[in-house]
Amino acid sequence: MDFNKVILTGHLTKDPEIKFAASGTQMAIFSLAVNGRKDDEASFFDCVAFDKTASLIAEYLAKGSPVLVEGYLKQERWEHEGQKRSKVKIIVTSVKFLGKAQETTIENVDQQLKEPQESDDVVFFGGNTDSSDDNIPF
Repeated sequence: MDFNKVILTGHLTKDPEIKFAASGTQMAIFSLAVNGRKDDEASFFDCVAFDKTASLIAEYLAKGSPVLVEGYLKQERWEHEGQKRSKVKIIVTSVKFLGKAQETTIENVDQQLKEPQESDDVVFFGGNTDSSDDNIPF
């Protein structure tokens, strides 16, 4: 059985480019910079999102926006001047905004949440960036 899934967090390297296919399907094309283990080690990934996801990306994201993307890898192949070429892109199926507005929303939701049950999976992205020792529970 084959498996193809990608989950990355990073920042957009430029404003998303919006295009429409002949069928009318909206596409958002963008590049994602992901820091490596060392600060000077960044990787850059070309991403494409479609339909409603593309619409949300076009409306809310710009160069520098922090995001989490989920999707799968797709290899495009073509021939140029007799040479075979290929490029791997990420086809985005889901995007989560990790910016300042999301942090505010998360703080509001966090205040309204009841204590999670043992079976509940609660995941928050962003959150409070205050690094004072008073907020550390141990």
